[in-house]
Amino acid sequence: MIFSIGVAVGFLSTVTLLLALLLLFAERRILNYGPCTLDINEGRKTLVVNGGSTLLSSLGENEIFIPSACGGRGTCAYCKVKVLEGGGVIGPVEESNLSSEDAKKGVRLSCQVKVRQDIKLVIPDELFLAKRFQGKLIRKRLLTYDIVELRIALIQPETIQFAAGQYIQLESQEYLGRDAVMRAYSISSVPSDDRHVEVIIRRMPEGICTTWVFDHLEEGRELNLSGPYGDFKLKESKAPAVFLAGGSGMAPIWSILRDMKEQGDDRESYYFFSGRNQDDLFFTEELFALEKELPNFRYIPCLTREDKGSSWQGERGRVPFILPKYIPDATKFEAYLCGSSNFIDSCAAALKQAGINENSIFYDKFE
Repeated sequence: MIFSIGVAVGFLSTVTLLLALLLLFAERRILNYGPCTLDINEGRKTLVVNGGSTLLSSLGENEIFIPSACGGRGTCAYCKVKVLEGGGVIGPVEESNLSSEDAKKGVRLSCQVKVRQDIKLVIPDELFLAKRFQGKLIRKRLLTYDIVELRIALIQPETIQFAAGQYIQLESQEYLGRDAVMRAYSISSVPSDDRHVEVIIRRMPEGICTTWVFDHLEEGRELNLSGPYGDFKLKESKAPAVFLAGGSGMAPIWSILRDMKEQGDDRESYYFFSGRNQDDLFFTEELFALEKELPNFRYIPCLTREDKGSSWQGERGRVPFILPKYIPDATKFEAYLCGSSNFIDSCAAALKQAGINENSIFYDKFE
């Protein structure tokens, strides 16, 4: 009986897969939509593409790289663009990833929009600068028990232009039957080092890309990435700044702080880094040394689960409770937060309580 059920389930799965492949073939080969025009940002760029593919792939084939981490399955919702005309109806996959406000503004998931007619769309201007890069891993080093740093030398193109705080998408390679995926990681190196990209990656249980990075990726291996992406970067206002991060959220802050040093930006600034215990800390000596190079900068590591009997002399407890001790009045500050949703939400609430304007809080949230 169990065998019969297994055979039936296997048969249905095979039939479903075959039907999906037939539909895909029909969409691309039988239904000939002919050439379609993509009008991007009111004529800034115009593309003529063959109809039938998704908007995401059509743009990618023309070297306009929209962020996407799920391989076009509509689960990551990174590939949002604004479609003014020609996008067709919103399907169920999109509907679950779009707010009512998104729908009113014409925001769509480009991986779910099929190019069947001429389309007018709007994308952020910075995406025109994003490129696909081939590189070689020249250094892989553990920073903590669950965080690794990768240093990648760029091969083609040889240089990258980015702002401190932006991110790239790293493409994993197939291993143990796992398909290649794209995942977003903040750049931790400084913009002046334009021939290399460094990223800081935390191991995620069962994570396809992080497992590949930790267990299969070796120095000397060639790999692919795209970018830069994102608008998480230091504003030019010169307002006092407070940085808050935990774990691999260190990456964009590490880039921003060292770029500040290189640019001679000596604004008043504080960096609160959250860890469970001393094993979670890294770049500690470098950050304390930075206090001497940036006289108005202060680094405050905060540990939430450090053993009471340890030799730790620094702050103990969660960042939101420690923050007022150093910044009782945050009215004039800008805040830059990087980490998990819970971390950012709790820190943002503490900052607001300390008087910071909500419009002065900027964050890079890890979902």
